[in-house]
Amino acid sequence: MNDDPRLSADELIRRLRGTLSPWRRLRGAVALVAGLTGAAFIGLLWATEPGPLPGRLHLAFGMFTVVCLTWAGYGAWAVTRGAPLYAMDRVIAAWLALTASTATTALLTVIALRRDSGLTATLTVGIAFIAASAASLVRAHTRRTALLRRIRELQTRDDQD
Repeated sequence: MNDDPRLSADELIRRLRGTLSPWRRLRGAVALVAGLTGAAFIGLLWATEPGPLPGRLHLAFGMFTVVCLTWAGYGAWAVTRGAPLYAMDRVIAAWLALTASTATTALLTVIALRRDSGLTATLTVGIAFIAASAASLVRAHTRRTALLRRIRELQTRDDQD
């Protein structure tokens, strides 16, 4: 938050409504390229498996492909968006991370149970990823709420002047 008293309400609103910074566009482009690349590699690996695969492996390949394509969609959306969304992009990214980590943990837990090994390690790492994703989501929602509140304050103050 910028509480610099030297900036007018109009200047702060203009900064919040400005175009995306080059770094934010770069992050969107990286998500787009990484998502497409990951989906392509996983899809090729899936398609070129030499023998028949068990159903749970098809499920895993499909899930990882969907996760990659979701990140690619997020990256495309972030790059084509002309202005910041008051931290909504961080909220969406955090939801994607939470969903992907939860689904991956669930799938790996089922696999570990069926193999009767590695359950403790799977749950430990999975819960750590879920906790980090959830913390990121809470932080993103908090930041977005604070930015929206600040915009309302500035607009109210500007209307009163």
